Amino acid sequence: MTAVIIIAICSLLLIAYVFDLTSSRTRIPSVILLLLLGWTVRQLTNYFFPEIPDLNYLLPFIGTIGLILIVLEGSLELELNASKQEIITKSIITALIPMLVFSVALSFAFQYAIPSISFRDGLANAIPLSIISSSIAIPSVKYLSKKSKEFITYESSLSDIFGIIFFNFVALKSMTEPVPAWQSVLLLLLMIGVSFVATIGLAYLLSKIDHSIKFAPIILAIILIYGIAKYFHLPALIFVLIFGLFLGNLKEFKKFSWISKQKPEVLDGEIRKFKELNIEATFLIRSLFFILFGFLMETKEILNPKTFVWAVGIVSAVLILRALQFIILKLDMMPMLLIVPRGLINILLFLSIIPSQNIPLVNKSLILQIVLLTAFIMMIGLISTKQKEKRLAEHETNKA
Repeated sequence: MTAVIIIAICSLLLIAYVFDLTSSRTRIPSVILLLLLGWTVRQLTNYFFPEIPDLNYLLPFIGTIGLILIVLEGSLELELNASKQEIITKSIITALIPMLVFSVALSFAFQYAIPSISFRDGLANAIPLSIISSSIAIPSVKYLSKKSKEFITYESSLSDIFGIIFFNFVALKSMTEPVPAWQSVLLLLLMIGVSFVATIGLAYLLSKIDHSIKFAPIILAIILIYGIAKYFHLPALIFVLIFGLFLGNLKEFKKFSWISKQKPEVLDGEIRKFKELNIEATFLIRSLFFILFGFLMETKEILNPKTFVWAVGIVSAVLILRALQFIILKLDMMPMLLIVPRGLINILLFLSIIPSQNIPLVNKSLILQIVLLTAFIMMIGLISTKQKEKRLAEHETNKA
């Protein structure tokens, strides 16, 4: 049986790799193919091995590791300098404001549909549906223009971080012990301070470890610090973001004497190797998560008509709000308008809602349908962009 499991996992991950290789041509988001792959494996498993152990407990664990690696991957790619000020500012606006507005509006909609729930319970269930998933957005836009890729990377990474902070504030606090706003701000500042100290320490270790194994301990330390911060209900993802931004923008900090003493030229080479390792680890964990989620899907959950109307309404509202904001900020509409995927972070936060705050309307069916709808809409945007690029290329060829 062990050999069968090894063969199955390796085969599935190799198929996921093929999906990743062909995505530049098909522009089909790998999340759709991975979910379909997981669902197909479930049907075959039901036929050959009817007695399947419950694997639901693995989702939060794999998802959390995946989230850490994905945000780290995105933050390592972000550039912090004066030339990026405009795109960073617009990314912050498009990541934060729609999430806040949509979460509040959707909470009122939940209250209207179910008058017995409180606004706070509605908000706790609305936030997981309001965040752009970097786990799907970042890998899907790697073949777009540099400007579009940069914007989506900033926006989706910040959306994850803002969303988790907001969710922690609303949903993970005791209902009988409301936390004052000043205390939440203090905890946020504390986490930022701890993040800077931990970042400097890990960067120092990265430059000083002279051993064949040096990157695995760094990644484990990042996950450990995240776990400790999470245990104390601190916005732990901020640490991952700060660490990635620091390493990814080391050249901007070379003016500081401490950095110059660490031989930044040598450290640059180590950082490149670290990026490569993180990218590969992220691919493995992300693929495992979505295959497993697809494996745990039930066909009746995908086709649930009771939640489908809500799913379509929620996705439509997201696109309308995004279009209005793009018009105000004078941003290019296509294909970025359609890149609002829901995925790993949304599933994780949904699973994190405490039982006393769960509402019947927000269930696995609704989450799954929204994930699939937003992935399908993103696919349309990416395919249309590919066709536009092809027509432009043909026009330039004919012109020449």
